[in-house]
Amino acid sequence: MRTEPLRGASPLLVPGDPYSVVVLLQGYAEPEGVGDAVRADGSVTLVLPQTRGPASSHRKSPRGSGGAEAALEEAARGPILVDTGGPWAREALLRALAGQGVAPGDVKLVVGTHGHSDHIGNLGLFPGAALLVSHDFCLPGGRYLPHGLGEGQPLRLGPGLEVWATPGHGGQRDVSVVVAGTALGTVVVAGDVFERDGDEDSWQALSEDPAAQERSRKRVLVVADVVVPGHGPPFRVLREAAQTETEGGGNSQQEPVVGDEEPAPH
Repeated sequence: MRTEPLRGASPLLVPGDPYSVVVLLQGYAEPEGVGDAVRADGSVTLVLPQTRGPASSHRKSPRGSGGAEAALEEAARGPILVDTGGPWAREALLRALAGQGVAPGDVKLVVGTHGHSDHIGNLGLFPGAALLVSHDFCLPGGRYLPHGLGEGQPLRLGPGLEVWATPGHGGQRDVSVVVAGTALGTVVVAGDVFERDGDEDSWQALSEDPAAQERSRKRVLVVADVVVPGHGPPFRVLREAAQTETEGGGNSQQEPVVGDEEPAPH
């Protein structure tokens, strides 16, 4: 297995069905000044349904979860934002959303991978969205619902779209968003499970639980074809079988769309 950066500047679109992934803002972490000061912000990613689900899809009886399953499925029918960057990135975030034809009021679900300020600093822009921040899920107005994510089971939002518990960096309640079925395979929006491509010698110093994070990293790498890290460009995960297939022409034409081009209507 090896990794390599995914070419393209923000916004970077990976089309898919039933969900496309748009990396709106690439995170960064850069030393600044004297001492250990760092200027940083987290990656911001938009997950767009290819089409909206039928209006009746949220009327199924929830399975004993106080309505959380049905509420999450309903929220997943609209644009989903994964992390919001820091409050200093407010205007950049609004511009990036507008570039995709999405207003803050269009966003139905915001997932915060963990509770650090550079990842959830703009939650206030989305008062009408459901919020899944770490393991806390609430509906607009502050109605919190249990959902079972802390039991270690993936939380299914839609076909090929799940939230996984990936503890370690910020403690035991970090999450990642897993999107299957894109043109590049499975995309994992991993928060700070991965700081950036090639962070093997540095992530441990930033982790609250390195042993748990190591397990989370291995779990992500088993399934991911593309990882969106917290503080760097997306990168591809290339395995031996995939390399052979690419050499034979199997996936060599699957490149993301980069720039202002929009995915299919959502």
